[in-house]
Amino acid sequence: MYPKLFTIGNFTQHTYGLLVAIAFLAGLWAAVGLARREGLDVSRVFNLGVYAALVAVAGAKLLMVLTDWQYYWRNPAQMLSLQSLLAGGVFYGGFLAAVAFGFWYTSRAGLPFLKTADAFAPGVALGHAIGRLGCFSAGCCWGKPSSLPWAVTFTDPYAHAMFGVPLGIPLHPTQLYEALAEALIFAALMFRWKRRSFDGQILALYLALYGAARFAVEFLRDDPDRAFLFRGLLSTSQLIAMLMLPLGAGLWYWRRQTAVVPRVRRTA
Repeated sequence: MYPKLFTIGNFTQHTYGLLVAIAFLAGLWAAVGLARREGLDVSRVFNLGVYAALVAVAGAKLLMVLTDWQYYWRNPAQMLSLQSLLAGGVFYGGFLAAVAFGFWYTSRAGLPFLKTADAFAPGVALGHAIGRLGCFSAGCCWGKPSSLPWAVTFTDPYAHAMFGVPLGIPLHPTQLYEALAEALIFAALMFRWKRRSFDGQILALYLALYGAARFAVEFLRDDPDRAFLFRGLLSTSQLIAMLMLPLGAGLWYWRRQTAVVPRVRRTA
């Protein structure tokens, strides 16, 4: 765990910030590359990626505040605190905000929404995988105590002061679990992308796979900054994950039924 890369005077370069920047560039690179293969307007796809990233940051912060609204209601100044600004927020808030913005932008820019979303889905998975490595470096999003051989022990007082991660206790590396899951999802999406038969297929697969992975990983997380529902049975992210899986399956089924499949002309 290395929350800080270096400090020069009053400036500190956090590892998390650098990895998030790399994650954004890697995800955008993947999306633009796939969009180019599909013959989409690359400049508009690039612009969409930049704007959607900004919207995603706002959405992630907003859901972070909403899931802990009682704390921020009592301490409104904390919304602009260094800890809140450095925190990545809640991924689902950023994802949902970016999807809503993407739907609006594609309709205005003349881009086919589902085809464009298919191009972006692998990049989202790739970027998220790299971003979770940033979470691991910072110490946020930590897991429950564990006695497994691969449990990790955080020791940096700065990470504890910034995010509250317990020190000196072996924990599930939930950040790495999710990073690995996202990397596998990225590989699965790229494998399927070459064999897709209708627009929306890659988006549907991403929704289902990430929903299942996030639902499982949430059981092992132990950071308190997640609202719990149904008397503590499920976190907010788990509820959204539960909705994503049937949404992905439903989108797959609907598009499979309505997609126009080109007929092969046979010669006599």
